[in-house]
Amino acid sequence: MRGVRAVAGLLGELLVTLGVVLLLFVGWQLWWTDVVSDADAARVVGTLQTDFDNPQWVQPKHVKLGDAFAIVRIPRFGEKFARPLYEGTTRDVLARGIGHYTGTAMPGEIGNFAMAGHRTTYGKPFNRIAELANGDVVLVETKDTWYVYRVSSHEIVPPTQVSVVLPVPNQPGAEPTEKILTMTSCHPEFSARQRYIVHATLEATYPHADGVPADVLKVS
Repeated sequence: MRGVRAVAGLLGELLVTLGVVLLLFVGWQLWWTDVVSDADAARVVGTLQTDFDNPQWVQPKHVKLGDAFAIVRIPRFGEKFARPLYEGTTRDVLARGIGHYTGTAMPGEIGNFAMAGHRTTYGKPFNRIAELANGDVVLVETKDTWYVYRVSSHEIVPPTQVSVVLPVPNQPGAEPTEKILTMTSCHPEFSARQRYIVHATLEATYPHADGVPADVLKVS
């Protein structure tokens, strides 16, 4: 009987320890990764802003995997929302911010300028993606230009439906004629079972030095 009690006691201690470890892991995933990613994103945005404002700095024509080359601002997510846009959608890239699908159009080009971002953890830049309404602005800032995209549609698809990032979304082989933006993130929250997709179209561009008219940034 004593042996049974000892084993039961040891098992109980192990279960408690395991529970503590799991709680710490969840806390790290849901909180600490946000803290680290947010701080890193703010630093990178600051560096990009300095580069953009420097008349002697020239934006590279070819962006290397993992390099930040633009800033994404979404008024619906708040006036202070600004996240760096990196080339690529690898795990390491998405842990730092929003990733540009390599091989898709670049900002302002004809075709599908596609990006991905976490909905939970690692700064969760697209946490509120489902709140975007048709007509909402997605603003992309580069050295020379402000690109104003307007949300046009939403869809929820399985992870295997990669056709959403084709030059003409969901139309294999079609020749693009429009300048489209596609945002992708996991759906529902805390799950990778599906993907939440937002499409937008380019409405206007403004020289970086001129800024963007205030009325463009208003949220209705």
